[in-house]
Amino acid sequence: MADEGRIKIRRALVSVFDKAGIEVLGKALKEQGVSVISTGGTGKKLAESGLDVIEVASITKWPEMLDGRVKTLHPCIHGGLLANRANPAHMETLKELNVEPIDLVVCNLYQFEKAVAEGKPFEGCIEMIDIGGPTMVRAAAKNCDSVAIATSPEQYAEIIEELKANDGTLSKATRRSLARTAFALTAKYDAAVASYFCDQTDAPPLKTRQYAQEFPLKYGVNPHQKPAALSRVVGYDMPFEVINGAPGYTNLMDALNSWQLVSELEAAVGLPAAASFKHVSPAGAAVGVPLSDEMLQVYEATGVDLSPTALAYLRARNADPMSSFGDFIAISGVVDVATAKLIKREVSDGIIARGFEPEALEILKAKKGGKYLVLQGNPDFIPPTDEFKEVYGVAVSQKRNDAVITKDLLKEVVTKEKVISEAAGRDLLIATIAVKYTQSNSVCFAAGGQVVGVGAGQQSRVDCVKLAGRKVLMWHLRQHPKVMALKFKEGVKRVDRVNARVAYINDDMTPPERALWEVLFAEVPEMLTPEERKSWCDALTGVALSSDAFFPFRDNIDQATKYGVKFIVQPGGSNGDPAVIGACDDYGMTMAMSGLRLFHH
Repeated sequence: MADEGRIKIRRALVSVFDKAGIEVLGKALKEQGVSVISTGGTGKKLAESGLDVIEVASITKWPEMLDGRVKTLHPCIHGGLLANRANPAHMETLKELNVEPIDLVVCNLYQFEKAVAEGKPFEGCIEMIDIGGPTMVRAAAKNCDSVAIATSPEQYAEIIEELKANDGTLSKATRRSLARTAFALTAKYDAAVASYFCDQTDAPPLKTRQYAQEFPLKYGVNPHQKPAALSRVVGYDMPFEVINGAPGYTNLMDALNSWQLVSELEAAVGLPAAASFKHVSPAGAAVGVPLSDEMLQVYEATGVDLSPTALAYLRARNADPMSSFGDFIAISGVVDVATAKLIKREVSDGIIARGFEPEALEILKAKKGGKYLVLQGNPDFIPPTDEFKEVYGVAVSQKRNDAVITKDLLKEVVTKEKVISEAAGRDLLIATIAVKYTQSNSVCFAAGGQVVGVGAGQQSRVDCVKLAGRKVLMWHLRQHPKVMALKFKEGVKRVDRVNARVAYINDDMTPPERALWEVLFAEVPEMLTPEERKSWCDALTGVALSSDAFFPFRDNIDQATKYGVKFIVQPGGSNGDPAVIGACDDYGMTMAMSGLRLFHH
């Protein structure tokens, strides 16, 4: 296809620090009849591969000098880079001065940041500040309508392909795209150097971070917050790949937090893990341990084929199914067909997982009319050490919370009761990893291999305990024989059955509410009596509780005992620790102090 903006590549200047792929590029240039100018080690490498190389010194009439600090800084080079081919006066000047145009620059820079990271002394770092390289890169990028600039071995294949397919020419679109990448590179490079000099002097630290937009979002947190986009940190891969659907802002917040949660949970417990997220906090999280026949009935999964991954998901979704309505799902491993079939029956916005069996993927892609969001998480992704957040015109930064949750956090038991069983230890880890990714203040209750109550985002810690505790009792009361025996009419949807059970257990309906509720049943049920409710709840025991920060007063423990709590882990460090420990002893609880606060904002 004709392109008036194409230029023929006749002369190329190649000077690189990273020589990966340079022989392949050199061979391709030779095949296109391109004259290659080069310097030092790059020229030697190209010559060894059989390429005729023109030494820079033969053009500038000056040898490399000052230990290589000056090679290409010369009008015969930069005149050839900066001359605008569309400007007759520029071209006439080149002719008068016997300077030939250069059509392609291949240049990457000294690895300054690596030198700093390796702890080289000041003198060593200074020698890794590239001068000639950025000058050539910026010159070629500025003059991109006349010159192409390649700054990474990753670009060589596409350049070679385009040259071969278009009679040795590169399009204007390609050149401008390459120029954009080049300017991003030099900006990042200069920012790293400036930051280093701030560290070496009394100047305040200078932090510069570059983001490359991956794709636009429909809007931000709310529909009026436009424009919105997802960007990655330059120099890092994406932590996931979009397989299906179009993610929204809140979807991504849920996906990125839940993916970390399940990945850490699988690593800590050694079992497949799942999470159900809503508004950047877990409604549930679990690992793949078997369920009793009674719990299978409670979770409406009697007779259903359940793999370990499916069990983890079933538990996570059913910790608080009302809150999980419209959730975002995270699975630590590969989603199999059994898990996909469970997800198919639920109302959900999307999923992130390590991978998907082909049939399972097709099941998921069919949800929401083909718009169901499917993300594949990258288990090998390593995020930046530092995190930045902008709020109202200022940026706050911190080292990311990379604390690893293991059983070592349970070693310092401070109560009279000392024994933490294997199952209790597992549940304390589940609760702690879940609370690590819950909006603070927060506490989390776990039992039987799953979260059973989350108290998120409360200003008062005792209110966290009460909020999560109510969810624990709801989970427990769903197992009451009278709840399990509710007789729904044929055709009542799952979500309506979930909501009806919650309404039955709460028993606080208004008369209009009750009238609408009763029509769901083939037989209007007899309500739980206060005595039945109390007797059932009093039997709950063995629950694990984790708190993201210390308990300041014993009232947290006084409340926790109402919800079957027997095992606790919390950071400790409060002036009220002795009273809190005393309260645990009063109730026969076992409490460990981890020394690790886990606020999440």
